[in-house]
Amino acid sequence: MTDPGGGGARPHGRWWSREAAVTAVTFVLCLFGGALTVDDRSLSPPPAAAYLIAVVSCAVLPARHRAPLATVAVTTACGMLVPPLHLLVSPLIVAPVVVAAYAFAVRADRRAASAVLPASAALLVASEVVVAYGTVSWQDASRMAAVAAFPLVAGILGHSTQNRRAYLAAMEERARRAEESRDAEARRRVAEERVRIARELHDLVAHQITLANAQATVAAHLFDVRPEQTRTSLRELVETTGDALDGLRATVGLLRQTGDAAAPAEPAPGLSRLPTLLESFRRAGLEVSVHHEGTPRPLPPGLDLTAYRIVQEALTNVTKHAGTGSARVRLAWNRDRVTITVADDGRGAADGRGAAEPPPTASTGSGASIGSTASAEFTASTGSGASAMSARPPGYGLIGMRERAAAVGGRLSAGRRPEGGFLVSAELPLPPARGADAAAAVEAPAAGGGTGDAP
Repeated sequence: MTDPGGGGARPHGRWWSREAAVTAVTFVLCLFGGALTVDDRSLSPPPAAAYLIAVVSCAVLPARHRAPLATVAVTTACGMLVPPLHLLVSPLIVAPVVVAAYAFAVRADRRAASAVLPASAALLVASEVVVAYGTVSWQDASRMAAVAAFPLVAGILGHSTQNRRAYLAAMEERARRAEESRDAEARRRVAEERVRIARELHDLVAHQITLANAQATVAAHLFDVRPEQTRTSLRELVETTGDALDGLRATVGLLRQTGDAAAPAEPAPGLSRLPTLLESFRRAGLEVSVHHEGTPRPLPPGLDLTAYRIVQEALTNVTKHAGTGSARVRLAWNRDRVTITVADDGRGAADGRGAAEPPPTASTGSGASIGSTASAEFTASTGSGASAMSARPPGYGLIGMRERAAAVGGRLSAGRRPEGGFLVSAELPLPPARGADAAAAVEAPAAGGGTGDAP
């Protein structure tokens, strides 16, 4: 059953054992108080009236948990019968009133206890004063003061117990909510970490795999007509897949480490690697032109990585879906933002990009160039390859690019152009400029092409 006082579930037998012990001790104290007299120095057996008071007042004590006010009323009434029955009013004979007062103070609010308990004490004293009117001695007055004080002290202790229980309950509730919050936070972080790991794994291998697919397609197309270029393309394919395996091996090894890595093996890619990234696409047959507008500025590492990944993913989608051999990258630098656009005029499987592809990866690419003649072959071969890719389930590339842009406070849009082809546009916020030499730090990205620079 439930203990109303403790607020928790207690075994049935334990509750009855406690109640029996409290009632028995109170009964003995009440009966002992009924045997006391003022003048007699020897202890005589308690009279029948003492038994009556003890039995009736103690019989209602087990009900103090469910009906504390009624228990106080009954025990107080029994205490008021003590003087008319010619028994000595003492703190012992009103022990049931003290127990009932404590139980009432534990369960009632402070205002109710402040009204009921002083009234009970006043009634006990008044019954003695009425019966012994005119013959009250100083000894009687001190005894009545003790009788009145005991229920009040019990009420104070009961109220303190109530406050302590409320405090413990509040602490338990706070601990429970904190644990729930920790669990929710842990689940949220696990979900975010899963997305981050998936994105990073994709970034490490998707670009190389896309280039490998393009190189294999070109090699297959040139196998009969240009054997030398086929061998060059196959060498490029071997190196590209080797880079992908190395990146995948490094990432999996990092994920299997039990502790934190001391330092990354190499810095995260940024716009300083843009020329190398574009060269890897050119070796696969995609001609990319880069246009800079405004004054380039150094970017924070996170923003620099985001800009790099957006360009990389957009060009990867051109390679996979557009069915064209050229793309245009534009970086417009303003006072408070940089706008990145990647456009193509392909007529290929652009619908596959509209659904979303996973964000590709950093790759340096290596090996000899296929040559400018591969560009035309690339356009023809990727046209059929893009159709095959479009039949595959859509990926998460556009979703990943939007997530990256939103993470740094920017925004990204993507869709078909009215004049044909596909356009990806991202606006990323820039930190305040710190000096006139800000452009020098990004001179390397500009090497990939100045304004109107077409490789």
